[in-house]
Amino acid sequence: MTETKRRNWLATLLLAFFLGYLGIHRFYTGHTMIGVVQLLTGGGCGVWALVDLIMILVGNFRDADGNPLNRT
Repeated sequence: MTETKRRNWLATLLLAFFLGYLGIHRFYTGHTMIGVVQLLTGGGCGVWALVDLIMILVGNFRDADGNPLNRT
């Protein structure tokens, strides 16, 4: 059984806060295609980036494998 690497919650939060309009947090969590779309649209003119930031804060954001972010 392969061990999956869980992405860090704080790193994802900081990437979303500072570079959310570029979708960098999406690349970090493995959502490459959505990251490209956010990169090209400026994070959905900021709206998509804001929604992602809120989802990360409340704990509903998951990586590309469906795993929750690691808060430790």
